[in-house]
Amino acid sequence: MATFLSALGRFSFRRRWYVTVLWTGLLVLAGVLAAQAPAAPHTDYSMPGTEAQRAYDLLDERFPGQNANAATARVVFRSDDGPVTEPHTKRAIGEAVRALGKDPQVGQVTDPFATKAVSKDGSTAYAQVTYEVSSSEVEEDARSALLATVEEARSSSLTVEVGGNALSTTAEGHASEAIGLGVAAVVLVITFGALIAAGLPLFTALLGVGIGTSVIKALSSALDLGSTTSVLATMLGLAVGIDYALFVVSRYRAELAEGRGREEAAGRALGTAGSAVVFAGLTVVIALVGLSVVHIPVLTQMGLAAAGTVALAVLIALTLVPALLGIAGRRIRPAGPRRGRRAKATDVSGAADESGPADADAADGTGAVSRPGMGVRWARFVTRRPLAVLVVGVAALLTVAVPAASLELDLPDDGSQPTSTTQRRAYDLLSQEFGPGFNGPLLLVVQPDGDGSATAAAERATARIQRMDGVARVNPPRFDDSGDTAVLSVVPASAPSSEQTTDLVHALREPGLEADSDARIMVSGTTAMNIDVSRKLADALVPYLSLVAGLALLLLIAVFRSLLVPLKAALGFVLSIIAALGAVVAVFQWGWCAELFGVSEPGPVVSLTPIFVVGVVFGLAMDYEVFLVTRMREAYVGGQSPLAAITTGFDLGARVVTAAAIIMISVFAAFMGSDELMVKTIGFGLAVAVFLDAFIVRMTLVPAVLALLGHRAWWLPRWLDRWVPDIDVEGTSLGGHEKAAPDDTSPGASADPVRLGS
Repeated sequence: MATFLSALGRFSFRRRWYVTVLWTGLLVLAGVLAAQAPAAPHTDYSMPGTEAQRAYDLLDERFPGQNANAATARVVFRSDDGPVTEPHTKRAIGEAVRALGKDPQVGQVTDPFATKAVSKDGSTAYAQVTYEVSSSEVEEDARSALLATVEEARSSSLTVEVGGNALSTTAEGHASEAIGLGVAAVVLVITFGALIAAGLPLFTALLGVGIGTSVIKALSSALDLGSTTSVLATMLGLAVGIDYALFVVSRYRAELAEGRGREEAAGRALGTAGSAVVFAGLTVVIALVGLSVVHIPVLTQMGLAAAGTVALAVLIALTLVPALLGIAGRRIRPAGPRRGRRAKATDVSGAADESGPADADAADGTGAVSRPGMGVRWARFVTRRPLAVLVVGVAALLTVAVPAASLELDLPDDGSQPTSTTQRRAYDLLSQEFGPGFNGPLLLVVQPDGDGSATAAAERATARIQRMDGVARVNPPRFDDSGDTAVLSVVPASAPSSEQTTDLVHALREPGLEADSDARIMVSGTTAMNIDVSRKLADALVPYLSLVAGLALLLLIAVFRSLLVPLKAALGFVLSIIAALGAVVAVFQWGWCAELFGVSEPGPVVSLTPIFVVGVVFGLAMDYEVFLVTRMREAYVGGQSPLAAITTGFDLGARVVTAAAIIMISVFAAFMGSDELMVKTIGFGLAVAVFLDAFIVRMTLVPAVLALLGHRAWWLPRWLDRWVPDIDVEGTSLGGHEKAAPDDTSPGASADPVRLGS
């Protein structure tokens, strides 16, 4: 692997203009195809395998003129000057209802006075707006017209608010991406100390995202890719694109500092850091492709599209980055003298080690004394007291993880919106005047058994449901044209996202109701769909985590030629994920520091958060693991003792890994400024997870565990050694390294420095 990648790096460096023109041409071609491609279809939010989805499909079949998934809006009118039936108030409401019906996408608008949609005290009424398309297909002009009509109807004596899924929009996130890129630029300049070297990772990441999103758009119509497919691809494409180029450029500058020529430095950078990029990218791809196990179409599409963009980022890092390094020439300078490095150093234990960083301040070659860098000092601190650090670190993560045991999942509704929004104000008005369950009615599809009567079945079901706990009322049934299918609307006595409503849905699905009604009954509606999706995602979390962790474990065994290092990597990831979910529960579900993070209404965690956090952070965590630990293994294979190899790995890789982690944390934290609860929750979860994994697990627990294991960390059974391919991630085949002695491959090897082979 190292030999091939080194040759590829040299080739790209020599043929720099051809490679650059090729990638530029691909960007132009993808852009042209995307511009000429039909508009992307609206995202399919169907949830195969759920009872709510089966009920929706049946409703579409039995009520063909009524789209069960149609977008809806509720316009709420509250009079502050007498009841809404006053002539002037009634006239104003009538004008608003007529204006609402003029939009071409609106199928029907109900008159609140004709449908008796007026509160008992007469102060509040609502009009139901039903569209002919789903919420994802409502055009922006239609949303603007709806809000404009609401604004015009408002007066000093009439409060008008609007809610419903017709106002749902997909967060663009461009402002967040811009903030993240700005932070990334600052961190890169600090890391490299030069604008050109700092700008190269940003340029290649943007180019990769541009090609990836253009290809997705060009293929969206042919492959039926939804309009939101590119969201995850953009986020992760920027993240890993910057990371991978950052690691290659850093290694290139380090090789230049060793006195190598530029072409040779490019080859060695790709043979070493490039190998790590390949396998780090593979772990991310595994995590993203694994999203298909959830069997939710939108997640599968987003995962596959993001996996393709990550693969593009890997190819760009392996070809375009060395080409651009060749074009930049002397404008990219060697890495500056590393603080605390010297030719002869001491091991942490005090023993001489010719290739380890200094344990004490050392001369830098000019007679001046230089102190070790922060990474070296931290590594020495950890490796001197590894057991204490390990215990404290694990205890801290487990403490943060405690709230995760109380994790409750649900999808957000208007009740989770900030109180400053019209959706939240409409939600609160309806709850106050019509009951908390009014915002989340349940739809029951009733089909009689055999040749039975739908009317009789609906009557029996209604009588049974009205006696159930948690039911506010059951509205009269509606029948299809053939009269053999009925639809009941059941209003719960509790709020849509409450545990009592979830219990009611489960009670309605018990076999006893069907037996008493002599009918097949399916529960649907937005509230039931949210409950089904949350359950499906919760059930898929453990299999998904097991799949990606298991496959990555096999991959890391091949990368590190070790059993314990990959196992430690997987266990550390699980710790950081559980701790991150604990932090999410504490803030968004329990309400701790809720105001600080802009959480207006604590409640169940957004259902998509755990699966997204697991998938995205798993890939990034393995990135940091591969880049940091391959530096340690490279030093170990080169002859250093296990403790000295840990310090060398931090000396050479900690600064770059820290920069990459800060960039990712900043990118994800920027999304917390969104008003959308889903975006805010996922942004918070990802930022916390990356922080915990990068700084607590990879930079603290990893060196502590490796220090305790000593030579045993790099042990691989001889029978397995014969089966695992020698990938050579550390680049020993490129020269400059010597293999460790073969008799150090047993689990009982001592912690003394490695004996060098001939």
